[in-house]
Amino acid sequence: MSFFSLAGPSSSFSHPLASYGWDEGWEAEFAPYAGQGFLPGRVVRVDRGQCDVVTSAGAVRADTEFVVPRDPMKVVCTGDWVAVDPEGGDPRYVRTLLPRRTAFVRSTSSKRSDGQVLATNIDHVVICVSLAGELDLGRIERFLALALSASSGEALLHKSALSWESGAQPMVVLTKADLVPDAVGLSYLVQDVETTAPGVTVLPVSALTGDGLDVLVASVSQGTSVLLGQSGAGKSTLANALLGEDVMDVQATRDMDGKGRHTTTTRNLLALPGGGVLIDTPGLRGVGLWDAESGVGQVFSEIEELAERCRFHDCAHGSEPGCAVLAAIDAGDLPERRLESYRKLMRENQWIVAKTDARVRAEIKRDWKRKGAQGRAAMEAKRGRWR
Repeated sequence: MSFFSLAGPSSSFSHPLASYGWDEGWEAEFAPYAGQGFLPGRVVRVDRGQCDVVTSAGAVRADTEFVVPRDPMKVVCTGDWVAVDPEGGDPRYVRTLLPRRTAFVRSTSSKRSDGQVLATNIDHVVICVSLAGELDLGRIERFLALALSASSGEALLHKSALSWESGAQPMVVLTKADLVPDAVGLSYLVQDVETTAPGVTVLPVSALTGDGLDVLVASVSQGTSVLLGQSGAGKSTLANALLGEDVMDVQATRDMDGKGRHTTTTRNLLALPGGGVLIDTPGLRGVGLWDAESGVGQVFSEIEELAERCRFHDCAHGSEPGCAVLAAIDAGDLPERRLESYRKLMRENQWIVAKTDARVRAEIKRDWKRKGAQGRAAMEAKRGRWR
């Protein structure tokens, strides 16, 4: 299948790009540029200052020189809707980005406060987790926290935005389910992930046997879906199964630890034969949070609900009296691992936000001073007892 195939079922909205997600809303956004003679198109791949764009006139290779911003959050990305030059230009240019509805953003590995946009205008987030090795529940929580960070409209140019509120639905797909020898064991694994991802669909799938694929195909048959996960999670194999042919290259995982190599090196957008659009992403070794407080709150909703019943409104759930969170752990209603993961992600997110928010930096400093004073007071009290 070509990356630029206009395959897909007919839509009630009649337009050559309807199978790629074009609708009345995008048409209204594009109206000012249509009057200038530009063509609408969707970015299917970006590569070193150029991008492949699918338009009603076919595939276009376009230069992004005119939309190179200082803000890395505004660079052209796979999934963007753009206005491009009409036929006849050489080279042809992307002239502008249409406002993004959603964007998946992670923090970069650099010490700067930049974020990296991985995919835009997404309706479904498919988090792929391989059953070839031991489940890393903390990593699943991290992916979900990013996927559920809410935003909308122009704010999407500045922060991450994949959430139930904005319309993007998360799903955890447990790939390579055929490697689990018995149905009971598979059921327990699904339950573990469901506890980690409350309210999120958890679906075991085998691209080898086809188990679970029909449910996944139905889930991604409308709108745009993005596949996320580590290298070796089986994203490219899953993409090929959804596409019905081997479009994406696949490499075997290492036998010693089940880890994979980077098979996909660019983010590719493909139209699915049964409807819907798929974005396959490279394996993510690092998944840094980016302004994801709302997402963390949703992933750990049971902890936030318990915290509302704590005696103190600023309870840190450490050793405070009347802490409802600690009481739930003591009663066996809340795994201690969940609380530790929640603390870790909240601390990380606070540091990311503090890089660009002076108010948050000041709050962190005040918290340090308060804890320092409490520690000194505790030491003085001990010394007093020793004298």
